[in-house]
Amino acid sequence: MAEELSFPTGIGTSDPTTISLLGQDLAADLMGTVGFGELAYWLVAGRRPTPGEVRVFEAVLVALADHGFTPTAIAARLTYLSAPESLQGALAAGLLGGGSRFLGVTEDCGRFLADTLAQAGEVTDYDAVALDAVTRARQERRLVPGLGHPVHKEQDPRTPVLIRIATEEGLHGPHLRLFEAVGRVHPQVLGRTLPLNGAGVCGAALADLGLPVEMLRGFALLARAAGLLGHLAEERRRPLGMDIYRTVDRNAVYEP
Repeated sequence: MAEELSFPTGIGTSDPTTISLLGQDLAADLMGTVGFGELAYWLVAGRRPTPGEVRVFEAVLVALADHGFTPTAIAARLTYLSAPESLQGALAAGLLGGGSRFLGVTEDCGRFLADTLAQAGEVTDYDAVALDAVTRARQERRLVPGLGHPVHKEQDPRTPVLIRIATEEGLHGPHLRLFEAVGRVHPQVLGRTLPLNGAGVCGAALADLGLPVEMLRGFALLARAAGLLGHLAEERRRPLGMDIYRTVDRNAVYEP
């Protein structure tokens, strides 16, 4: 007798007449009722978020959707220039650039904060914990994720807004508190003042929502997918890819 195969999942399934998602009837219970941000949170966390959690989560998605002509946007536009028949390829090209310098900082910061809190145990003095963490990072020649920005040299405008929203919703938790403490104490160690960047505060806010830190980069990519799709739609309406390519090509200098 052939062995019966089983592939358990709590995400979704379907039959000839219905589609089930997260234990709900997709058509009858979710469509037109649940927002996409709420659904994305639910899919990963395995529980339906509260309205306050949805507000913070969707604020993160909006904060990370676009930041102009970043390398991810340029990669998407140039790939679309090269292969306009492959929208998915252009979108994927942009998402593949989400790493330690762009987008990936969201996860890096969340992990840094979570690891620091785990090592510290019960925290009563966030500034002391932050000072120790920044000092150790400096001694080990590691960057402190969430500090600094190539454009916003004094303050990233997203940071205070997200902290305010989390506070209003009662979700200003230990990761955000520690992140703010890093902002206060790091000049003592680094000898200069750097802004707390938007990607970092997003990582702190997502970690305070209880989302697993190893998944945080995925949320950054989810948000940026919308921005990249906007860039590709604009590329169709008002092409810039050829100009970008020709500018680089004309100014290339061959140095054997």
